[in-house]
Amino acid sequence: MNGLVEGKSSVVTGGAQGIGLAIGRRLAQNGARVVLVDVDQARAEAAAKELSGETGAKVIGLGCDVTSEDAVHAAAITTVDRFGALDIWVNNAGITRDASLRKMSVSDFEAVMNVHLKGTWLGVRHASAIMREAGSGVIVNMSSLSGKSGNPGQSNYSAAKAGVVGLTKSAAKELAHRGVRVNAVQPGLIRTAMTEAMPPDVFAAREADIPMKRAGTPDEVAGTVLFLASDLSSYVTGAVIEVGGGRYM
Repeated sequence: MNGLVEGKSSVVTGGAQGIGLAIGRRLAQNGARVVLVDVDQARAEAAAKELSGETGAKVIGLGCDVTSEDAVHAAAITTVDRFGALDIWVNNAGITRDASLRKMSVSDFEAVMNVHLKGTWLGVRHASAIMREAGSGVIVNMSSLSGKSGNPGQSNYSAAKAGVVGLTKSAAKELAHRGVRVNAVQPGLIRTAMTEAMPPDVFAAREADIPMKRAGTPDEVAGTVLFLASDLSSYVTGAVIEVGGGRYM
């Protein structure tokens, strides 16, 4: 039985760990060739070796700073050179630099905006340039429920993730007639190394606010990305899917 993205060539930024690695795993399990892109090249290569051995899929790891246009362009071109096409691009790379408005430095504001918003824009720009010519392709952008609700202490992150929604809708309108779909995913509280570093009482309080009364898993986010990357969502573009257990609905 073929997978949902059998024979497709895909890129996942921030793919060496956490949600990005879970997305890469789901794509590989469903027949895709996968390029895991990460600012840490050694970690990307190690993750690619792990996924390849686990799934039998063709997986490579690339070092890439998503805030560099040359680096993002090179990642897109390398994918085509290695795999012959670029069918799926997932903009997942992200960082946090939390602080109140009063205490946040301008450099921390700019760092988060650059990785999340500029990095996503560059990914959309260079992936779509290839996909437009092919007449098909799927781009999935990672937003966050904090881009919908706003989180105290995350004015940079919340602003960037809200911006990803606007970018997604704008790009979807520009690219639909060329056969390229662009959608976004908004995860809520997901169990990752970052969230599990939170004080237990804070984590428990946030879980209690979720109608489903639990945090999600990276694999649950990855399942939604797989749906958007596959032909199951062939008539879906410009959509924003919340993966948050009902939080903020």
